[in-house]
Amino acid sequence: MGNWGHHEPEKSPSKGKRPNCGDRMPARAKKLLSPGGHLQGSHCSRVEPLLPFAEGGDRERRTPYLLLIRHPILEVGHLGQLWPSPAPARGRPGRQPSDGITAGAVGRTRPETPTEKAPLTLFLNSLTPKFYVALTGTSSLISGLIFIFEWWYFHKHGTSFIEQVSVSHLRPLMGGTESSISEPGSPSSNRESETSRQNLSECKVWRNPLNLFRGAEYRRYTWVTGKEPLTYYDMNLSAQDHQTFFTCDTDFLRPSDTVMQKAWRERNPPARIKAAYQALELNNDCATAYVLLAEEEATTIVDAERLFKQALKAGETIYRRSQQCQHQSPQHEAQLRRDTNVLVYIKRRLAMCARKLGRIREAVKIMRDLMKEFPPLTMLNIHENLLESLLELQAYADVQAVLAKYDDISLPKSAAICYTAALLKTRTVSDKFSPETASRRGLNTAEINAVEAIHRAVEFNPHVPKYLLEMKSLILPPEHILKRGDSEAIAYAFFHLQHWKRIEGALNLLQCTWEGTFRMIPYPLEKGHLFYPYPSCTETADRELLPTFHHVSVYPKKELPFFIHFTAGLCSSTAMIALLTHQFPEIMGVFAKATCIAEYVIALTSVP
Repeated sequence: MGNWGHHEPEKSPSKGKRPNCGDRMPARAKKLLSPGGHLQGSHCSRVEPLLPFAEGGDRERRTPYLLLIRHPILEVGHLGQLWPSPAPARGRPGRQPSDGITAGAVGRTRPETPTEKAPLTLFLNSLTPKFYVALTGTSSLISGLIFIFEWWYFHKHGTSFIEQVSVSHLRPLMGGTESSISEPGSPSSNRESETSRQNLSECKVWRNPLNLFRGAEYRRYTWVTGKEPLTYYDMNLSAQDHQTFFTCDTDFLRPSDTVMQKAWRERNPPARIKAAYQALELNNDCATAYVLLAEEEATTIVDAERLFKQALKAGETIYRRSQQCQHQSPQHEAQLRRDTNVLVYIKRRLAMCARKLGRIREAVKIMRDLMKEFPPLTMLNIHENLLESLLELQAYADVQAVLAKYDDISLPKSAAICYTAALLKTRTVSDKFSPETASRRGLNTAEINAVEAIHRAVEFNPHVPKYLLEMKSLILPPEHILKRGDSEAIAYAFFHLQHWKRIEGALNLLQCTWEGTFRMIPYPLEKGHLFYPYPSCTETADRELLPTFHHVSVYPKKELPFFIHFTAGLCSSTAMIALLTHQFPEIMGVFAKATCIAEYVIALTSVP
């Protein structure tokens, strides 16, 4: 092929002196030379250009140099290019030179040890056992802190913080929000809308229809025990209710109502009582002022009833006056609604005073008259007060009539309705009921109906049986309750436990059914909630409604989330590795280096 690429070598400028490799090399190549002008890490015998060229020309800056390199250890010589040429490699079309074989060289070159492994090796050799101990110890500490936070968040909110953040923030970013869209008239969409509407009503906080008097009952409890039975959240909801029921936009027309509007916003009870007396000085017929004094200043039920009677006299006068002016303007209509709410509230509390003082028939009459006179006010749940009074009279036929009217699927359910219906069906079979006999011969039709009614009630609110069976201690019920929550169970059992005890065998049948004794029932409790899917919002709201000294009941029993197990395992494993590294530094160091090298090799081989 001729001797292209070779020409007559130049003579050395001084005889007997080894030529310097950097005499005629560009600045880019000189960086690879040692201070003596020779290639670092090998022996250079000669540096020549690939083709003849004129010094100082452009070709000098573009032409690569050939080096005859002798390996210092293997004693193998080869020709190689000092830096890759920008021109495409000669040879077979489409073939690119591989790494380690230089382009433009005369013949193939054998690469040296890959230089990219040197930094990793140097880094691993520089690590000491103290580094591994610090690394694993820090990982154990961080995972332990995450584990403690996850545990606290789960017990406070009933869910995993990492899972909640993943679902709320990371899932939409990954496109996980797409869902199948059903037609508006399809049965699936109807079921979803019905379920969402039901869960919304159940997760709503309701006014307790049987709430106690603050001055005559709640404050006496505080005097005796030194504990506050009401939470700040509960009292704040009551203040909002009072402003909704007892105020309107026309309060500025009457100075006494203006003072009471400020009184309902006061947090301090003495300040509210003082404002009520100021309103009475301005207007002796201020009904809302008497209401506030009866609720918070009266220390006995007798005193509260006396103040409520004065409020009733003033409220009826204002109500008749508002009825005459209701069509004059929208402001008068709003004033009539306010005066109606005040009158209904006063009569209802008078009925509750009569019930507490033993005049039960009088209380029943007042409640029936209220339900006839103001039928739209079913949201106040006056029928639950009526049910409790009728049960005290043992008028079970009247109780059944009230249930037939209000136990409708379109109305919001309550523990009072469900458990009262179960009590009436249990009453017919509980006196002759025996678990041994029922297990031997089976259940008859009446017993099956009673068990099904108990199942239905327990599925609506599973917290109630523990209080009825006195497995948990009762506390004073809050002023607001959450449907299907622990707060509703306390409010129901506080007033209805005596009615279950009065019927012989009722609690025994409730306990056997609640514990799942009768497996022949088609839908035992542990197989899911057939009638009512249990909402997941009850625990958080109950913790805000109930005092801190009460242990909130949780249902269903929640398993620990995955991330609590994961962080606990991660914390334990890293702590164990840190301990082993501290005790056996050499063995763990070798193991860590081998692991890092193996992962590095796997990463290199996985790259295409």
